[in-house]
Order: sequence, then C-alpha cells, then structure tokens
Amino acid sequence: MTEADVIINGKPLSFGQAMALRVACTTFHMDMADPEALGDDEHGRAMTAAYRQRLTEVLQLLIAPA
Repeated sequence: MTEADVIINGKPLSFGQAMALRVACTTFHMDMADPEALGDDEHGRAMTAAYRQRLTEVLQLLIAPA
C-alpha cells in the first residue's frame, strides 16, 4: 500500500507522517460513529455529524485509489 502525497504549508509529509495522519483520521472517524460522541444534546449530535462528514471527505482523499 502506498500513502497519499500530503503537503502541509508547502512541506511534503514523509511516508510515515502521511500514514500517521491517515490512521489518526480513521480513528477519529470511528470515534464519531457514535451519534452522541460529543454529547447527547442537539449541539453535540450536530458537531458529531459534521466532524464525521468532514472526516469522510478527508479519508476519501487519503485513501483514494492510485
């Protein structure tokens, strides 16, 4: 498996750094699977859904087929 080419503030990440980013995003995405991960009120549920959506977008870029 290869990792995505990731550039942050003009600096390319190494293979290991890109892997760490992918793993962190994947783990956070899994944590957000619980709709009440950030609270059981309307705000917490909305924030959880928003984080999960943004993480889905990022992971699609990080894990896109080459």
